Amino acid sequence: MKIGVLGLGIIGGVWAKHYDAAGVLAGAWNRSPKPGFPRWQSTPEAVADAADVIQIVVADPPAVEGVIKKILPRLRAGKIVVQSSTIDPTSSERFHQLVTATGARYLEAPFTGSKPAAESKKTVYFLGGDAALIADVEPLLSLVSEVRFTIGTHQQATALKLAMNLNISVVLEGLCESLTIVRRAGISDDTYFKVLAKNVSHSGVATLKEPKLRTGDYAPQFSVKHMHKDMRLAGTMVPAGEFPALETVRARLQLAEARGWADEDFSALLKLLPK
Repeated sequence: MKIGVLGLGIIGGVWAKHYDAAGVLAGAWNRSPKPGFPRWQSTPEAVADAADVIQIVVADPPAVEGVIKKILPRLRAGKIVVQSSTIDPTSSERFHQLVTATGARYLEAPFTGSKPAAESKKTVYFLGGDAALIADVEPLLSLVSEVRFTIGTHQQATALKLAMNLNISVVLEGLCESLTIVRRAGISDDTYFKVLAKNVSHSGVATLKEPKLRTGDYAPQFSVKHMHKDMRLAGTMVPAGEFPALETVRARLQLAEARGWADEDFSALLKLLPK
């Protein structure tokens, strides 16, 4: 099967190049034109025509809906839509109904792993959908990923993705506050990270973000605006005020975005803490 990618941002663009190198990329499209990109198509409809599998990697539920509505007339039995944007369960059910009404199949495939993971083909997918559909698509997804978990329904896959990002956000905020405390105490970053590496609280987030926190390099691996969007979506799944850590990190991300850091890596939360 051939795959087309709709959305060539930080992650989608990396995946599309991997697919192209493997000889399975049928087409690629982005809202902001990238005509020099491999297998570039000027419309999402053209990608849908060319591909057996259409993978969507855009910003949020409204963007996903806009893309799906454009390609709906091109969908039919035999086509597969793989939805890899981070969305909420309610949106996932709506998109599932739209796609399957055409005879096409729909797989929810959110993921974890930022730009470095995508570049090294270490993305981890959370697959929600029919087992036979997952088996059909897995050979393609294996070209860009290390692990593919089968989660359950399409709604459950989106819920798990939002839960994972909540955990990542809370860990990162704690890391920023912890680092700031030791800096104020005159303890070096070298000492802090050496000790943290032997502490039970050490995490993959610390490993990934240590270079950024040390140097103040906030080039995006995963942006403030996208994590803020994810926390807003997570907030729609629980009653207001019931999850205090979620409320806190959402407010911190909102403040970072208001400061003009929307396109920076979300480790820029460190900058909100007075030195």
